[in-house]
Amino acid sequence: QVQLVESGGGLVQPGGSLRLSCAASGSIYSINAMGWYRQAPGKQRELVAAIGSGGSTDYADSAKGRFTISRDNAKNTVYLQMNSLKPEDTAVYYCNAEGVRGYSGSYYPYLGDYWGQGTQVTVSS
Repeated sequence: QVQLVESGGGLVQPGGSLRLSCAASGSIYSINAMGWYRQAPGKQRELVAAIGSGGSTDYADSAKGRFTISRDNAKNTVYLQMNSLKPEDTAVYYCNAEGVRGYSGSYYPYLGDYWGQGTQVTVSS
């Protein structure tokens, strides 16, 4: 089975920085896209940033210019560097792996999409 494990959340003051990491483990042959979503209390989960297997990126307007998403395909890991954090960035951040393909011998089954368990980011003075 595929598991996503996030790390790097925590408490930071406004204007500070955090770097989130998410490592996918299991018998993974490829991952189409990886991304970060967040959900604040009382709000719907929203896309923060996503990155394709070739490196193309997509950002929410709120993240542009402050956040940078990157990935290491060899490690099946995605990162989110967050700078100039604001109190409104406070949320649980979830990692997503879209279009995961596994391997078993010479067979490469399509496994689907997976989510991490979430990591809390709190921006407060």
